[in-house]
Amino acid sequence: MTVGIQPAELSFIATLASCGSLSAAARELGITTPAVSKRLAQMEARLGLPLVNRTTRRMSLTPEGEVFLEHARRILGDIADLDQLLTRSKGTPKGLLRVNATLGFGRLHIAPVISRYVSQYPDVDAQLQLSATPPPLTDDQFDVCIRFGAPPEARVIAKRLASNRRLLCASPKYLKAQGEPKIPNDLTHHNCIGIRQGDEAYGVWRLTPLRNPSRDAEAIKVRGNLTTNDGEIAVNWALDGHGILMRAEWDIERYLNSGRLVQVLPQYQTPDADIYAVYPLRHQLSIRIRTFIDFLSQSFVRFGEKSG
Repeated sequence: MTVGIQPAELSFIATLASCGSLSAAARELGITTPAVSKRLAQMEARLGLPLVNRTTRRMSLTPEGEVFLEHARRILGDIADLDQLLTRSKGTPKGLLRVNATLGFGRLHIAPVISRYVSQYPDVDAQLQLSATPPPLTDDQFDVCIRFGAPPEARVIAKRLASNRRLLCASPKYLKAQGEPKIPNDLTHHNCIGIRQGDEAYGVWRLTPLRNPSRDAEAIKVRGNLTTNDGEIAVNWALDGHGILMRAEWDIERYLNSGRLVQVLPQYQTPDADIYAVYPLRHQLSIRIRTFIDFLSQSFVRFGEKSG
C-alpha cells in the first residue's frame, strides 16, 4: 500500500522553509544535517517529486515544495486552532497568520501593527502580502484581508476598523496655474490624476453636496495624462503639481496639514470607503485570528477618530 504524506512531515517542511538551510533546520530540530537530508530524500522519493533545490550554501523550494508548504502551514494553523478550541486553552495564540492589504495602506499602517502584534505574540508566524487590488473573497490564500468598503459577500465576517473619507486635493502650484474648481463639472476642464484600483469605475468621480447628502451623487467623467495603480505614486504626482487627485484622508492628511496639498471642492463629499478586516466564517473561533482582529481594532481607534 502506498504511504501518503505523514502529519509530521508538515512541520518538517515548515521548519526547513523558515530556517532556510539544511544545517539550520538540523540545529532547530536537534538532529544532524545528514539526518535532515536523508529524511527529505525519503519524502521526495516516496512522493515522486522534488520539494527542495539544494546547493552547497543554501536551499530553495521547488514549485511543488511551495505548494506543499502553503498547505502545510494552513493545516498546522488549523490544528493549532483546534487544539486551543477543544482544550479551551487561554494561552497565547500560535501558528501561521496570513494577511493581505493594499500597497500604500499596508505599508504605512498594517505592517507596523503586525510588527507590534508578533512582538506581543512571538509564537505567531505572520505573512503580509501587499497587492494593488484585494484578492477574491473565495481565495483561501489569506486568513485576514484589509479592504476598503464593506464586502457584499455574506459568507465572510467583516469587522469595521475605521472610517475613511476620500478627499479631492491638488498642490498650490497647480491651482495657481490652472485655477480652482468651484463646482463638480469644473473638474472636466482639469487634469485629474487617475488611480486604477479595485472594481470601481475608472475615470468617474461621484460627488454629493454636504448640505444635501440625500441628493443623488453627481457622476463626473474626469480625464488626465497620468494614471497609475499605486496610490503613493499618484500622491507624489499631485505634490509635483500635475493635477487634481482623489485620495483617502489617511494618505494625504500630513500634506494637507503642511500646506503642500490643498483640499478641492470641500463642500462636496465622495463615496465612503471605510476600512474593514475581512476573514472567513470558519476562522471566527480562531484565537489567532480573534486576537489579531482585536489588535487591529485597538490600533485603529485613534485613526477612526481622526478620520471620522
